[in-house]
Parts: sequence; C-alpha cells; structure tokens
Amino acid sequence: MAEPMEEGPTEGELLARARDLQGRIITIDSHDDIPFDFGTDEVDPCQRLERQVDIPKMREGGLDVAFFIVYVDQTERTPEAYERAREQALTKFQGIHRAAEELCPDQIGLAFNPEDVERIVGEGKLAAAIGIENGFAIGRDLSLLELYSALGANYMTLAHGGHNDIADSATPEQELGDTASEHGGLSPFGEEVVAEMNRLGMMVDISHISKAAALHAIRISRAPVIASHSSIRMLADHPRNIDDETLHALADNGGVVQVVAFDGYLKVQPEKVEALRVLRSEFGIEEGGGRGGAPPDSLRSAYEERLAEIDQRWPRSTVRDFVDHIEYAVDIVGIEHVGISSDFDGGGGIDGWDDASETANVTAELIRRGYSDDQIAQLWGGNLLRVWSEAEQIALGEGAATER
Repeated sequence: MAEPMEEGPTEGELLARARDLQGRIITIDSHDDIPFDFGTDEVDPCQRLERQVDIPKMREGGLDVAFFIVYVDQTERTPEAYERAREQALTKFQGIHRAAEELCPDQIGLAFNPEDVERIVGEGKLAAAIGIENGFAIGRDLSLLELYSALGANYMTLAHGGHNDIADSATPEQELGDTASEHGGLSPFGEEVVAEMNRLGMMVDISHISKAAALHAIRISRAPVIASHSSIRMLADHPRNIDDETLHALADNGGVVQVVAFDGYLKVQPEKVEALRVLRSEFGIEEGGGRGGAPPDSLRSAYEERLAEIDQRWPRSTVRDFVDHIEYAVDIVGIEHVGISSDFDGGGGIDGWDDASETANVTAELIRRGYSDDQIAQLWGGNLLRVWSEAEQIALGEGAATER
C-alpha cells in the first residue's frame, strides 16, 4: 500500500510565507499606468484611490517598486502632434515627481537607478521608477531622450498601438493609415534611438513592437533589452505576446521578459475582447485597453455591473494562468530572463491579482509550484535590476550616462 500523501500547506500558510518572503526581497512591478492628473489633489497616490495602484495598496500587498508610466497616444505624425506628445509626456513626468517629492516624500522616493531602488527600499519606503510607453513621445527629436532620461526615464517602449517613426507596431492602427509593415522592423531613425538609449543607460523596451522590430532592436542594442509587459505567444496567440524565437533572442542578449497579468494576453477570447470594446465605447472610455480606464463617477455603478456580466460569461484569467506563462518562459530561456508586471490601470488585472494589495497571491502561487526563495527574488525584481544595472554600466563605460 502506498504511503498517504502529506497534505500541503493551507492557503493561509502559503500567504503567510509569501508575505514573510516579500519582506526580505525587493518586489518590482515594471508597468503601472497613470492619468494626466496624477500627483494632484484629484489623483493623490499617497491616498487610497479608486485605482489599482496607490501607496496604501502597495503597502498592503508588499509591492516595493512601481514603474509609473509616461504614456502618450499614437496620433498623426505632424509637428503639432509631436509637440502635444512632448507636453503630455512632461505633464506625466511632473506628476510623478510631485508625488514623490512633494505629496509624500516620507512614504515614496523617486529611483533614478538600481542603487536608488535598494537605498529607498532599505529606508523602509516605497520606490517610484519611470518608464516611457511609446517612442512617439520623442517624435523625431533625438535630444528629447536626454531630457527624459534626466527626468528619470529608465526605459522606453519603442512603439505602441500603431507604427511610429522609430518602429513597426505589433498592432497597426488601420484607421491611421498604417500598413502591416512600414519599416520592416526599426527605421534608420529607430536605430539611432536605440544607440542613444544605450548611450544614456535607458533600457530598450520591445513590448508592443512587431516581431521584426523586436529582433532588430535586440540585434543592434549593446545593452540587454526588456519586454516590460508582454506574455507568451505559445500559450496565447496574440500579436502583443512574444514567441519562442524572440524569447531566445532576448535571452541571448541577456535581457528579461516581464510577463504581464493582462487577461487578454493570458487567454485569447475574441468575443470578450469585442464585448469590452463595445462597453468602453458606450461609456466613453478612450485611453488604454482591455479593462483599463473608468467612466465618470455617475456611470461607474452601471459600468461595473456590465463588466461583471462580461466576466461571468467569459471568465477572467487567474493567478494560476499568469504563473503558467511565467513557468513557460522559465522553461524555455531560464529563470534569469523572466520577471513580473501587471499593466495595472492600463488594462491589466486578473482574478487574484487585481490590484497592488493582492501582490502576495502571486508569490504564494510561485511557492506552491516549488520555486525557491532565491528564484522568487529573481523573478520579482532581481533580474530586472541586473538588466537595469548592465544598461547603466554600458552607458557609464561610454562616459555618457546623464547626471540626475
């Protein structure tokens, strides 16, 4: 007769272990979107908000570091549109600085480099880092990269939902006249952008760009690249996800894929995507994607009711689905090339990790699957900090890292 199997830990025991571990490691979420009034009385992240990420929720979930995102829309490529994009980007930079430097500097500090992250977390505070989503924020002005770097930008996603002057997008915007491929990867200007980012110590982000553009960026970058918020194409066949060839190229480059907890990238359900698109259109929600954004307060109750109906018909992805993607990437390229992101407040969120307060649930699932403390520390921030450090070191070796 076989020996009876030992019972595993209870959910409560797993969560307790997860919270204890998170108290001993640095946990980083590499992609959290913000609105244009971030860092004001209307959207004060020091207070509890009707958003997925704020300081109280980060504290509750044991999330140490959030990359707050300077996102700008992809629009027509005109001088006027480039100027609007620059102004929009600066508005978001200013909001992040206000939050960390004026609203609650005793609770959160702005991290310009990996050493800042370790110092700030070591002081018992949370850390805010900055990423740019969409190279449209620089238009065709290469000098803006140095300005944005000086303001704290530590990575830039080369393109977003549509081709720009830098790179082809994984999701061309047909209404803007984009074709399936404009540059066949990066443009000549895009190659200059990657070189300048290497010079400045900014991480090159291949999320949102086409496979050809991603492979092109990986090939020419002197520093390891990141995919700041992408999941796995073999498990969910979405153009935003990364396939095995790109995963291997990224790993050979020394980079890291930050697997994202975005329902539509973890499970492909076309009918649900269309239902969400219709819902968002009816309630006038334009920015972001998936479940991101929110209607006016007067319509929030009706919106949430409709959203719940959609989720009931097409169940949301869970933490287990999310960790399936993490495990696949680990199996393919090794644990040193995999990290974690949410895309909170920009469409991200799954059952079990729907805001920063639930962060320990991800750690508990990793423990359940047998990952060691050291491996979980790598996934939650160690790998990204390594890539970030290498990008900075390459820039410093060239004598070009900007002083901030």
